[in-house]
Amino acid sequence: MAAHRKTAHRKPKQRPFTGPAARTAATLALAGAATAAASGTPAGADPQLTSAQVKARVDRLYREAEVATEHYNGAKEQVTSAARAVEDLRDEAARRTQRLNASRDAIGALAAAQYRGGGLNPALQLALSSDPDEYLERASYVDRAADRQSSALRGIQGQIVGIAQLRARAGREIAALTSRRAELAEHRSTVHAKLADARKLLATLTASERAAYETSADAAHGTSLRAGRSASRSAVAAPHTRAAQAVAFAYSSLGKPYVWGATGPSAYDCSGLTQAAWRAAGVALPRTTYTQINAGTRVSRSQLAPGDLVFFYAGITHVGLYIGGGQMIHAPRPGAPIRVASISDMPFAGATRVG
Repeated sequence: MAAHRKTAHRKPKQRPFTGPAARTAATLALAGAATAAASGTPAGADPQLTSAQVKARVDRLYREAEVATEHYNGAKEQVTSAARAVEDLRDEAARRTQRLNASRDAIGALAAAQYRGGGLNPALQLALSSDPDEYLERASYVDRAADRQSSALRGIQGQIVGIAQLRARAGREIAALTSRRAELAEHRSTVHAKLADARKLLATLTASERAAYETSADAAHGTSLRAGRSASRSAVAAPHTRAAQAVAFAYSSLGKPYVWGATGPSAYDCSGLTQAAWRAAGVALPRTTYTQINAGTRVSRSQLAPGDLVFFYAGITHVGLYIGGGQMIHAPRPGAPIRVASISDMPFAGATRVG
């Protein structure tokens, strides 16, 4: 009975298609692939997404990529700063080591004379040692040196202590640099992944749907390049010369491409553009949106003047340069060049006046 029950519940073996059945299955598979290709939806894509849902997801991915881009910009700035600090510490350590060697050379003459006179003071032996750790452990010998040697030996002790401290600081900076580089790589990977996902989603649209998306994006993010160039350059005067220079730079950048992480001169991301505009006016801004918002005096939306930095989204992840009349110049996203746009196109988060 047991054997019978086991046989009764055994699943039948799956047999591969052969003969006419195989030809029928292949025909159906090819037909399905052709249908997917004709509809603009690659095999494996989610067939439940409408074109409107695809566009919404692409918009979200671009925003998420911009968030990651600003974190990348911040990490890159920290990497640059940490690398410069490490190099400065190494240079200083080399200079101090040269001075230490000169001090040792000077005291070496005294040691040679003392040796010829009948013996070498233990403190002198220690000062000439090439092992800083040994010196620090036995530094009490300095107190036993003769008055003539005491000042020189203490000077060498101070130099060795200083070099040891420099080496410790360099070690901490190197550890920080390693950590920042890991963060940089992580943010870079995130940006690449978000943009790749956006491209894949856009590829599921037909050519006409993609064109419609770009057209709607243009309308949502601002006027065309031609309209931007012919727009009035501020109905309201800039509050000072530097602001006017920053606005002029932004106008001269219209039409240049958005490239994440770019700071010019041929391409920019959003904070790279505002940083470059104010740099042209002689003002150094920090690199990221979330640091630029604290680089000046906060102003309300009703107080905006040309040259002000205007920020968007709750996380302060996008920035533009206000030009007056409710408009700004900004670098919107990949595939959308620098352009004029209304500040009402995105959720307003705050503004800062620079200079």
